Amino acid sequence: MKNRLKVLRAERDWSQAELAGHLDVSRQAVNAIETGKHDPSLPLAFRIARLFDMRIEEIFDDQI
Repeated sequence: MKNRLKVLRAERDWSQAELAGHLDVSRQAVNAIETGKHDPSLPLAFRIARLFDMRIEEIFDDQI
């Protein structure tokens, strides 16, 4: 699944570790989501959307 997580994180000048801290996940989890190796769970996707004050669909794109 494509996503804008890396761009959104960079706009706030956050490291992967800082974003992970905000989301209560590991830095490795953030990296896996950013690179498309792992899709976030629905609860995590909602936390990400709330953190960036966006809708899930604005961050994640399930179109191939």
